[in-house]
Amino acid sequence: MKQSISLNAARAFIEAHFDEPVTLAQLAALSALSVSRFATVFRQQYGSSPYRYLCGLRIQRAQTLLLEGVPGSVVATEVGFFDQSHFGRHFKRCCGMTPSMFIARAGANAAEHSSVVQATAPRSASAIRSSC
Repeated sequence: MKQSISLNAARAFIEAHFDEPVTLAQLAALSALSVSRFATVFRQQYGSSPYRYLCGLRIQRAQTLLLEGVPGSVVATEVGFFDQSHFGRHFKRCCGMTPSMFIARAGANAAEHSSVVQATAPRSASAIRSSC
């Protein structure tokens, strides 16, 4: 039970500081665990490594910014990646497409949904993001 509480604190820290450099040592200290033990327990609890969890949060925020029309170079630094190339590699690994392909697909989906009258609501931005 105590480990779960300390992991929640580390996860909350990641979520609050995803756009900053976050180290395993910081997270392990918050959890009162060694670095290796923290990484193992985090993976068991949340199903991914702390770094992948952090990157996932960054990519989610990046998708929102891209859909708002923010340029990729700005998005990269805004969400905590070193540069646009670093951002592009992680985005493609996570979503299976480049950021520009993501924007094009979102635009195509929006155009398709606006030209076809449907009884249901058009896909939201979160639905587009979930296709990654």
